[in-house]
Amino acid sequence: MLGQMMNVPLVIPSLLEFAAKYHGDCEIVSKTVEGPIHRYTYVGMARRARQLANALRGLGLGEGDIVGTLAWNGYRHVELYYAVSGIGAVCHTVNPRLFVEQITYIINHAEDRYIFTDLTFVKLLEGLADKLPKVRGFVLMTDRAHMPSTTLPKALCYEELLAGQPDTFDWPVVDENSAAALCYTSGTTGNPRGVLYSHRSTVLHSMAVNFADAFALTARDAMLPVVPMFHVNAWGIPYAAPVSGCKLVMPGPHLDGPSLTSLMETEGVTITAGVPTVWLNLLAHIKETGKRPSKLDRVVIGGSACPPAMMEAFEGLGIRTIHAWGMTEMSPLGVINSPTRKTEALPAAERAAVALKQGRPLFGVDIKIVDAAGEDLPFDAVSFGSLKVHGYWICSGYFRQDPVPAHEEPGWFDTGDVATIDAEGFVKIVDRTKDVIKSGGEWISSIDLENVAIAHPAVREAAAIGRPDEKWGERPVIVAVLKPGASATAEEIRAFYRGKVGKWCEPDAVIIVESLPHTATGKLLKTELRRLYGG
Repeated sequence: MLGQMMNVPLVIPSLLEFAAKYHGDCEIVSKTVEGPIHRYTYVGMARRARQLANALRGLGLGEGDIVGTLAWNGYRHVELYYAVSGIGAVCHTVNPRLFVEQITYIINHAEDRYIFTDLTFVKLLEGLADKLPKVRGFVLMTDRAHMPSTTLPKALCYEELLAGQPDTFDWPVVDENSAAALCYTSGTTGNPRGVLYSHRSTVLHSMAVNFADAFALTARDAMLPVVPMFHVNAWGIPYAAPVSGCKLVMPGPHLDGPSLTSLMETEGVTITAGVPTVWLNLLAHIKETGKRPSKLDRVVIGGSACPPAMMEAFEGLGIRTIHAWGMTEMSPLGVINSPTRKTEALPAAERAAVALKQGRPLFGVDIKIVDAAGEDLPFDAVSFGSLKVHGYWICSGYFRQDPVPAHEEPGWFDTGDVATIDAEGFVKIVDRTKDVIKSGGEWISSIDLENVAIAHPAVREAAAIGRPDEKWGERPVIVAVLKPGASATAEEIRAFYRGKVGKWCEPDAVIIVESLPHTATGKLLKTELRRLYGG
């Protein structure tokens, strides 16, 4: 016997139309590439998204076609999110911070039909255009007044594309399992892998983002996503915010500390989200000026582990940090750290230790850890194992690629992370499988070592890597960047570890450098560090 409930498909245009109907006067504010601030409402965004849908149809695009974007966080990019998926096509956000060879591979592997680009990336695409045989044309996301002279073939102006188009559009009824968006991983080895999201997975993920124990976006909030829209769809925020009637504040390319602080203050931002490297600059600016965004209430930190010193710095400003973890393959939200009645009752030091964990799964995600033989390990906060995940918005395979070991166990995705899980379900990511340091048969967490280094008053950023050792197999080495104007010797930083980690975990060496290499999404590029300093 089936239930007698309406079978309404979970599709992306429904998020937009709901926002326009019930949160129509809520603002979307964008700092544009051209410079000025752009403002409109969800009603205006829905109207322009429908115009864009008509324009896309006019270009001959339809179901299953893939449309690439190289763009910052801004209102035109959000319009593309909804219009492209809304016509049954696939919105493919390309990360412009990748190597040129990777960008070329991604666009060709996806077989993008058109590419929409911000002015920032026109020169980049001009150098690639003759290597992109499947691309039919390029659309520059600006108006006629700012259109540059370009060698891009069949270059169109975004605003002219929309001009004169009807602002009504009958969104086609598509299967909720149809492809809607495509993101490629920014892997450090081999070619990036495509993750193809469905309408259903995206809508369910959007609802989960808005859980009270997740980002908890409300119609009283103003969210500024610093995490780029080309990085796992800005963690789903452009889809989740309209559902709750949350004001969206988009920073465009202006991601430095002063610009972010000013925009947050002007627009009354209450919540923001990004990777730790971004918050280093913001905190440095706040410390220098003595001014913090007055309405800022909480900061979501993901992409890599939040150092304790950073969490303490925000809390010292009265800003709550929300630790989160996920992956491109997970849409990306997997676990999030919100306190429970039990953890809130703990003594301060124990409560702080729990807050540094990545968090507990949201409904829709299941987790487990397994040993080298694939056997399940207990949730005892001690056992280390490979973290596997299962759920409503987790990929079952990679786009146009043969199965890989990560999907060997049916129904589970091997994240490549090593973790512990406690009895309450709180996950602590100990390391990436490929980054854990194995010394004398014991595992040393590079994350733990990095957190100690960053707590040193002179250290701005640090990375821990393993160096081959004849006796122990590997021994830890710290590569550190000092804060501007600060001074410390390698021996002083080594001495800082005493009493904070086991003696056998203390680094054998500290190397002080001018800067550290990062991936396109802001993570430390350990492969390059091992090449440079692991010999």
